[in-house]
Amino acid sequence: MEFNNPVFQTLLGLVIFYIGLKMFSGGMKSMSHLEQLEWFLGNPYWMFFGAIVCTLLWQSSSLTTTAVIGLVASGALPLPSAIAAILGANVGTTGTIWIAGILVSDGMPTGITKQVALVHTGVNAIMAVALLPFIQPIARFISKF
Repeated sequence: MEFNNPVFQTLLGLVIFYIGLKMFSGGMKSMSHLEQLEWFLGNPYWMFFGAIVCTLLWQSSSLTTTAVIGLVASGALPLPSAIAAILGANVGTTGTIWIAGILVSDGMPTGITKQVALVHTGVNAIMAVALLPFIQPIARFISKF
């Protein structure tokens, strides 16, 4: 078997990524017993901003979502805070396109790159601003399923 095969490398990368996410989720479940985080985890607005920061730092909304799922599964994160965190991850992931635009444009994005980044950021920000005030009713609705 040839290890330079792009299909093999892609599949191996996906397997390693999946294993990493499972390990990360398990670690997040064990963090649920930290009393120092209760004020943060119970406040949807803090979770929204925290998810933005975390997603910007590790450049992965999937990792942020995995952390949220791990905390919800452990019972440490209430549903309204989890919904706010997912909205924050969506806003935070727009940082990736700005970084890519900066790297491609050798500075601030210009032209079509800037337009795409603005639309991506704008749509996610508008969605979050529109939904964030309604976190509690959304959580009550979703909890019925």
